[in-house]
Amino acid sequence: MFSTEYDVIVVGGGHAGSEAASSAANMGAHTLLITMSLQNIAQMSCNPAMGGIAKGQIIREIDALGGYSGIVTDKTAIQFKMLNKSKGPAMWSPRAQSDRMRFSECWKLMLEKTEKLDFYQDNVTGLVFDNDKIVGVKTALGIEIKAKTVIITAGTFLNGLIHIGDKTFGGGRAGESASIGITEDLVKVGFESGRMKTGTPPRVDARSLDFSKMIEQPGDQNPEKFSYLASVKPLTKQRSCYMTYTSKEVHDLLRTGFDRSPMFNGRIQSIGPRYCPSIEDKIDRFATKERHQLFIEPEGWNTVEIYVNGFSTSLPEDVQDKALRKVVGFENVKFLRYGYAIEYDFFPPTQLMHTLETKLIKNLYFAGQINGTTGYEEAAAQGLMAGINAALNIQKKKPFILKRNEAYIGVLIDDLITKGTEEPYRMFTSRAEYRTLLRQDNADLRLTPLAFKLGLASKERIKRVIEKQEKTDLFVKYLTETSVRPEDINPILDENKTARIKQSMKLFKIAARPQLNFSDIRKLTNVATFIKENAIDDEIVEQTEIHVKYAGYIEKEKNQADKLNRLENVPIPSKFDYSKVKSLSIEARQKLTKIQPTTISQASRISGVSPSDVSVLLVYMGR
Repeated sequence: MFSTEYDVIVVGGGHAGSEAASSAANMGAHTLLITMSLQNIAQMSCNPAMGGIAKGQIIREIDALGGYSGIVTDKTAIQFKMLNKSKGPAMWSPRAQSDRMRFSECWKLMLEKTEKLDFYQDNVTGLVFDNDKIVGVKTALGIEIKAKTVIITAGTFLNGLIHIGDKTFGGGRAGESASIGITEDLVKVGFESGRMKTGTPPRVDARSLDFSKMIEQPGDQNPEKFSYLASVKPLTKQRSCYMTYTSKEVHDLLRTGFDRSPMFNGRIQSIGPRYCPSIEDKIDRFATKERHQLFIEPEGWNTVEIYVNGFSTSLPEDVQDKALRKVVGFENVKFLRYGYAIEYDFFPPTQLMHTLETKLIKNLYFAGQINGTTGYEEAAAQGLMAGINAALNIQKKKPFILKRNEAYIGVLIDDLITKGTEEPYRMFTSRAEYRTLLRQDNADLRLTPLAFKLGLASKERIKRVIEKQEKTDLFVKYLTETSVRPEDINPILDENKTARIKQSMKLFKIAARPQLNFSDIRKLTNVATFIKENAIDDEIVEQTEIHVKYAGYIEKEKNQADKLNRLENVPIPSKFDYSKVKSLSIEARQKLTKIQPTTISQASRISGVSPSDVSVLLVYMGR
C-alpha cells in the first residue's frame, strides 16, 4: 500500500494538520495526511467560532497566503461580527460563529479536492530516524511509511489525559483515544518535553434554556467575511448568540466541589491558558467579583447543541449540574456533555527554527499545540507555514519566513522560538509592535504577492490585490491633489461640529480630521462623481480612509520596522560559540547558546539579552 516514499507526511488532522497538508500539496509535494478519524477533520474541539482579537487578523493572513481556514469559515458561518469597531483600525478584529458539523465537513471536502493529497486513518505510534534525520513514521497497525519530511500536528492527543472531578481517563478529546509513542520516541533522541492543560465547557440542550431571560447578541447588521475571494459571499441571514451571568450563589455552589477539583487537589499540575481560565480559576483568582459573563453560542444552524462560553470547568458533574441550574435562563438545563480538562504533552518551541523545522532532527516539523500554543487560529497559521516550508525543503528552495513587521504569523512564530512559552500561548494585538501595519483589512496587500510567488495564490487573487492597491493609490492621489471650496465643505463641517475653513484646502487635509467620516466626504458632488467613474467600492474607500487618517502612525511604524530589519540583515553564524565572547553577561551567554538565534535582531528579543549584550555582538560580528 505504501511502497512509495511521500514528500510530506502530516500527522494529525486538526486545524494545524489540515492547513499543513493543503499547503504542502498545493505547492506540488506528494503529501499524506494521517489522522485517527477521517470523520473529524479540522474538528472544533472547543468553541464553535473562528477569529476574535488578533486571531481574526491571523485568519485573514492565512487566507491571503492561500490557506483554507477563511474560506471554510465563511462557507459555514452562522454569525459574523467585527470586534473593536469603536477603536482604531489596528484593533478591528473579525469573528464568526460556525456550524460545527458543516465546518468539519467543508474542510474534509476541500481537502479531498486537493491534488497530490492522500489520506490514511490510523494512529501514528512511532517515528523512524536515520541518525539526525527523520525518514518515516510507524502506525498502530505496524505499518512503516517513508517520507522525506514529517510534520507533527498532534494537538492535545500526545499522552492526553481527561479530567472530570475525581475521574481521570486517557483521551485526546471527548470520545477519542490519546496518542501514545510519539513523545517517547522524541524524548529518546534528545527532545525536551513538558505538560500543559486546557479545558472546555459543558454542552447543553437549547430546548431546556429560557432565552427570554438572557441578553440577545445579534451579528453585525452588514456582515463582512474572512476570505478576500470574490466568489465567497458574506452572510445574508444569521443566528443570534445570548449573554447571561453567573452569581454569588453560583460561585458558592462551585466552591463546594473544589476539594474534588483536579485543579485544586494536585492531580493537575500543568499550566492552563491564562487568558481563557476555567470558571473555578476565575472565582478563585477574582474572589471579589460577584458575577462573570457567560456567552451562549449555538453550535450550528439546526442543532439544539449549545456551547456555554465562559464556563470551562473540570469540576465533578454533580457540581456542574447544581451550579449551572442557578444561572439565569438555565433553571431547567439538560446537559449533553459535561465540561472537562485535558492534560497533554508539548515540546518547548525554542527547539525549533523559524521554518518550524526542529533543530535536533532534520526534515521534522512541529505545528500547533505541540508547540505550546492554544487556539484554532494559532494552530492553523503554524500548520500553513510548516507545510509551505516542508514543500520548499523538498524542492531545495529558500525557506519562507515572515518577519514581525510583515504579519501576525511572523510575530507568533518569532515569539515561540525566541522566547518560548511556559503556558499556552495566545495571540493578542498587544504582542505585535507593528499592529498599525498588520491590520486585518490589508492582509491581502501584505501577503498575497508573496503567496503568488510561492504558487499558493491564484491569478484571480493577485489581480484583485493589484486592482485594490492601484485604486487606493488613485483615490489617495485624488484627495492629495484636489481642493475644496469653503462654500462646499463648510456646511458638512458645521454638521460635524468641526472648524470651518476660510479658503480652499486640499481634500486630504480635510478628510484627515477625526470628526469626519468618508461618508461625509462622499457628500461632495465631485468626490461622489470620482468614486462612481472609477468604480471604487466600499473596500477601497475603507483602505483610503485608513491611509488618510493614520498616515503619520503608519509612516512612523514603517521607519521603526526599517531599523529592525537592519539588524535582521546582520546574520549570526550557525552553532556560534558564545563562550568565546567574554563581554557577554552569563545569562545572555546561556540563553544565546540554548536558542541559537540566526540574526542580531532575533538575539535582541531573547529574554535576558540586554542592549549592551547586543552591542557586544554587533562589535563581534564586525558591525
